[in-house]
Amino acid sequence: MIMASKLIIYLVLPTFLLIFFYSTLLPFQTTTTSKIPILTPSPCDLFKGKWILDPTRKPMYDSSCPFHRNSWNCIRNGRENMGRINSWKWVPERCDLNRVDPDRFLNSMKNKNIGFVGDSLNENFLVSFLCVLRMADNSAKKWKRKGAWRGAYFPKFNVTVAYHRAVLLAKYEWQAKQPQLSDHEDVKGIYRVDVDIPADDWANISDFYDVLIFNTGHWWGYDKFPKETPLVFFNNGQPIHPPLDMLDGFKVVLENMVSHIEKTVPKKTLKFWRLQSPRHFHGGDWNQNGSCLFHDPLEESQLDLWFDLSNDGVNKEARKWNHLIEETLKGTSIRTLDVTHMSEFRADGHPAIWLGKKDAVAVWGQDCMHWCLPGVPDTWVDILTQLISYNLEKG
Repeated sequence: MIMASKLIIYLVLPTFLLIFFYSTLLPFQTTTTSKIPILTPSPCDLFKGKWILDPTRKPMYDSSCPFHRNSWNCIRNGRENMGRINSWKWVPERCDLNRVDPDRFLNSMKNKNIGFVGDSLNENFLVSFLCVLRMADNSAKKWKRKGAWRGAYFPKFNVTVAYHRAVLLAKYEWQAKQPQLSDHEDVKGIYRVDVDIPADDWANISDFYDVLIFNTGHWWGYDKFPKETPLVFFNNGQPIHPPLDMLDGFKVVLENMVSHIEKTVPKKTLKFWRLQSPRHFHGGDWNQNGSCLFHDPLEESQLDLWFDLSNDGVNKEARKWNHLIEETLKGTSIRTLDVTHMSEFRADGHPAIWLGKKDAVAVWGQDCMHWCLPGVPDTWVDILTQLISYNLEKG
């Protein structure tokens, strides 16, 4: 009996100890592991990281994509160093950013539609998106309906992706000089901006799209609307008094357009606001012989010299407008697509003098605002598709 009792102790006691060990420690291990989901926007921030040169990285499309816009088709236009420009890979700090699988993404988007609304930088984004997605459906056709400026239909998946041009988002139109609106003799006329009315191009699209990506900002400058032809802001059909300057007008338009989106776009629609795409004019603005003939990204230590507001440089407006946009979007259902910081590095990624038209530089100056395609916006596409996939699966 004594031997049997000892045997039971030797066999049973270790078993109880093992049960205690696993029941106590395994929950901690499970909790730790579950906090690192690859696709979750938080704590995985896709927008913080660095560019790493990867010689094996190649573009997903080339100059033959039928959705190209000539002035951004840098391979066809002979832009120098395009191989190196497209060998930089964005690496987020705490997670992996995989390249989009066009076939898998379009399969997940079957019978759904994606819309871009804003200025030509959203069009730049769209062209990249269309060329990438076409790799999964080369029967894609050009599409231009419902007020869209341009787009494509992918018949294999029944998916439409299109762009609605609305540079200020709010409705604006030219009006001949009216004495009651200006006391200045040098004013030739005004651009009337109705801060409470969305531009016709996107006013009635809310029921068509399952995903919408908005932007504005690049037209909000005195180079576009000088004092001879200023923006004059109206609300409820009447001019706002006292008149608003450019900055205050931008804020009021933002507030009204965000309010309109929140009220009219269905809750199920996934909504993004792409923050500013930085410019890289060096030595002057676009109309002051500014240039961007760079072959490598900027160093992180250079970014504030180029973009910090305190330096009052020609490229400062991106961070300035971003602050106002982010403040306006707080508490809304619209997610920010913050491509600004990652794009600030890429002074090498613009068309510069390779614009595909003989006299373009003489007339318009270098293009240090839009992006070569293939190029930096392809990484924006990788991020956007990952966020869309995550949020649709989650939702």
